[in-house]
Amino acid sequence: MEKMEKTGMRIRSHAILPQLQSYIKSICFMECEGRADWNQVRVLPDTCVELFLNYTCSPIAVIDQALYKGSIACFRLSRPVDVQMRKGSGCMAVCFHPGMAYPFFRMPMYLFKDETVNLPDLWDDPTSELEDKLARFSNDEERSAAVQEFLLSRLLPDKQDLQVAYCLNKAQLTRGSITVGKLANETGLSQRQLSRRFHQTVGLSPKEYLSACRFNASLQYLSRYPGISLTEIAHLSGYYDQAHFIREYKVYTGHSPGEVVAASHILS
Repeated sequence: MEKMEKTGMRIRSHAILPQLQSYIKSICFMECEGRADWNQVRVLPDTCVELFLNYTCSPIAVIDQALYKGSIACFRLSRPVDVQMRKGSGCMAVCFHPGMAYPFFRMPMYLFKDETVNLPDLWDDPTSELEDKLARFSNDEERSAAVQEFLLSRLLPDKQDLQVAYCLNKAQLTRGSITVGKLANETGLSQRQLSRRFHQTVGLSPKEYLSACRFNASLQYLSRYPGISLTEIAHLSGYYDQAHFIREYKVYTGHSPGEVVAASHILS
């Protein structure tokens, strides 16, 4: 949050309805302010799907050099994205818990891995109607209520895969240190079955998801314990050695761990 404000973007968090809390990680409003006409940040992968719903006349963002004028879904699962927002633009951001966007999209998540997609291409006309409604409203409460009502209308609870949900929770609790074989054994599935279900509902293989969990755990260590060495961070996060640690940071961020710590334009 603090880093976001330093980049010239003001963030306001909003409450999530109880019936959506098991699916949605956060809801916030983002507005680009400051002196610069454009603000650019690199947003790191977190295995989550995020919606950005436009309620201004400005384009919503330039993402990896592509201009998006309206609402989008960003499937930022395993690689970073470079985002530019123009001064005066604003949007409502809805971030799903890992694996929890599937009951709303009703399509295999692997189709969109690491892609940014215009929402009308996924949800057709109702998205345009929702954007028009958001533009007419004058406050966060009305916009949040309209979006959450819309999401509830899209939700198919029976689409949730309980065995995959168990694995996702176990991966988070172990910070990605559990093996794919152990997850398969605990769910009674073969590794092939588990992989197929992960691709369907999460968009990643179990191995890819565990790797991303380990990376995100290391980011938390970097934030909480700035005084300890990167070698210690690598050990705490479950990396084999510092070389492995650095190599995965290059994949997930395009930078070394030290560069990520020092950069003000990189958001985790």
